Amino acid sequence: MLDNMPRGTICIEDIEMGMVRYLRKTITDEDIEKFAEVSTDRNPVHLDDEYAQDTIFEGRIAHGMLTAGLISAVIGEQLPGHGTIYMSQSLKFLAPVRPGDMVLAEVEVTDIVIDKRRVKLECRCMVDGKKVLVGEAMVMAPSRKFD
Repeated sequence: MLDNMPRGTICIEDIEMGMVRYLRKTITDEDIEKFAEVSTDRNPVHLDDEYAQDTIFEGRIAHGMLTAGLISAVIGEQLPGHGTIYMSQSLKFLAPVRPGDMVLAEVEVTDIVIDKRRVKLECRCMVDGKKVLVGEAMVMAPSRKFD
């Protein structure tokens, strides 16, 4: 299941401090399997129930970068949206995401440098109100001047 805000573009001229956009997605076994295939990360903690039971997680977990990819989706599709160029991203993984978890991925504008089209975004992913990932992104936003 995917629940998110409208997709599109918010140009640098229209971005405001504190602006927030988000999406919600339930992480499925199929998502984990596809991510393993595309990334070639086949760590058994993600794919093998028996193996994962004997880890500190006591069960399978989603790839951390799969969860982080939801942040990328919010940035690339909503805030700033289409035409955005990623410049940097920091991530801190706080808790595992498991198959069946509903992840809320949010980004919030914390700084804007209009003349350089730079936008700093606080990034967070939550499961059941608990932060599982936090970070910060710097992006170059699209501008109406370049349309």
